[in-house]
Order: sequence, then C-alpha cells, then structure tokens
Amino acid sequence: MSFAFIFPGQGSQAVGMGKELAEAFPAAKAVFDEVDAALGEKLSDQIWGGPIETLTLTANAQPALMAVSLAAARALESGFGVKISQAAFVAGHSLGEYSALAAAGALSVTDAARLLRKRGEAMQAAAPAGTGAMAALIGKVDVEVAEAIAAEGSAAGVVVVANDNNNGNVVISGSKAGVEAAIAAAKAKGVKAIPLPVSAPFHSPLMAPAAEAMRAALALAAVNAPVVPVVANVTARPVSDPTEIKKLLVEQVTGRVRWRECVQWMAGASEQGGGGVATFVETGAGKQLSGMVKRNAPEAATVALNVPADLEAFAKSLA
Repeated sequence: MSFAFIFPGQGSQAVGMGKELAEAFPAAKAVFDEVDAALGEKLSDQIWGGPIETLTLTANAQPALMAVSLAAARALESGFGVKISQAAFVAGHSLGEYSALAAAGALSVTDAARLLRKRGEAMQAAAPAGTGAMAALIGKVDVEVAEAIAAEGSAAGVVVVANDNNNGNVVISGSKAGVEAAIAAAKAKGVKAIPLPVSAPFHSPLMAPAAEAMRAALALAAVNAPVVPVVANVTARPVSDPTEIKKLLVEQVTGRVRWRECVQWMAGASEQGGGGVATFVETGAGKQLSGMVKRNAPEAATVALNVPADLEAFAKSLA
C-alpha cells in the first residue's frame, strides 16, 4: 500500500490533544518534554489543560500542533515499528509543513518548536490588530472563482487567495477593507463567505515582515535532507534539498497553501507525474485534512491517528 503522512495546521487544536499518546508511549511524552524545554515553558500544560483561548493564540497553537503530530509519529514507530520512511511522501498544511519536516528528520523537534514560536509571533506582529482579515468561501466555488472574487475585492485593499483547500472551500486573506469588499463580491455571485476568527491575514502579502523574520531564523537553523520527500505548500511538488526547503518555507509565509494541488498530485498515478498515493494518514490532532482529502481525491482512503487505538489499527492494516 502506498501511503503518505499528512500533518494538520491551525484550527485543528483542541484542549487535551495528544494526552492519551503521552500517557501510553514514553516516546510521545518525550516529544512534549522536548518542546517544553525548547520553549522554556510548559506548553504541554496548555495543550492538556487549556484554556482553549490561550492554546489558540498563534504563537502557542503552532508549536502545540507540531508537538502532537510528532508525538503520534514517534509513538507509531516506537510502539508498532511503523516508520516515517515507509511512506511515499509527507506533507503538512501551513504550519503542518514544519511537522512534516520534523517527522521526516529534516528538522529537529527543538528547532521546529522554536521556529514555529517565532513564526507565530512574527505573523501576529506583521499586521496590527484589526487591520487584516480572512474569510472562507464555501459552496459553489473553486480557485478560479475565488481569484475573481479576490480581484474584485482588491479595489478596496489587498486581498488574495490564501488557502486552496478543495473545491468548495477556498480561503481569502488580506486587508480588512479588501476582504470585506471581497465578501460582498462573493455574496453577489451567490458564494457563501464566512469571516474567520483569526488574528492576522495569514498567507498574504501583508505577512512580508514575518517572511523576513523567518528568513533570518531559518538561516540559523540546521535543515537536513528528509528521509522521504516533502510535498511543499507553495509548489505542490516534492522537495528534498535543504536549501530549497528553507527558501520555500520563507515563501510559504506570504504564499498560497496549494493543498488541493498537493493532495491531487500525491494521489495521481505515476504516469501522470504524480505519486500514486492510495492512503493519506493524518497524524496528530483532528480530522480536518481527511475531509479535504476525500473532496480532492475521492478514490483515496484516509486514516486519522489521534489516539493509541488509531495507531494500533493502522499498524495492523500494514501487516
């Protein structure tokens, strides 16, 4: 069976996530300990005890979700002998790309935690509160329709397609005025537009200061070649070269998350230039990516690894 490990992004966080893994597997608990040490605080207390308002803050949610993803990956290997290297590819949604890189050995857990804390703080600082916004376009919408809606909104201010999740779910991001105008344009086209409760306009040109901060931080980080190729958000194609990985992580801050294309490329038959992945294994918190996979590659199977029983069932399926 050809499979890919995929790692969730912001929005998947929940108080208590990963606690059962840490209690059941010493290797999982060690990941949370390493993240706590890297950040100089007990982030694990927030992850398991909340409150959700504190956990959802960008600077906390990003390293927290990575910690849970890596805990699941380490538990799968230590408890059931299933290694990341058995996958055809790894990929992650936005911050999940750092989880994918850490799981594949390109980043240490310590560096991933510190980079994500920096990323969260830099993204928050890039746009003063109230100046940016994001909105989800839902229903009869694909990326081309979303681009047209963003273009109409851009008359009022910066607005771009930020996340191409799947047909029927495309996120726009930019200045408050631009996004509000785009929401009005969407409604005029019969497309449902839902403002998102986010603290900054992620994956838009307004994140340029954060991109520069990450360029400086990544220049000091050790990045190795991953044990399996990482399908990058901004290109929807696999990357293994450490220099290119750093470059794409900087571009990702302001660039589009091409998740639909990532999944479709991984699921595509090899003669079409794709990976031919039959099963997508969502590793960490929640099942948001599994839902997107089913809409992007209906023929593919999905598995979510959230609790110990999930890991055991997946390992048995490979036997």
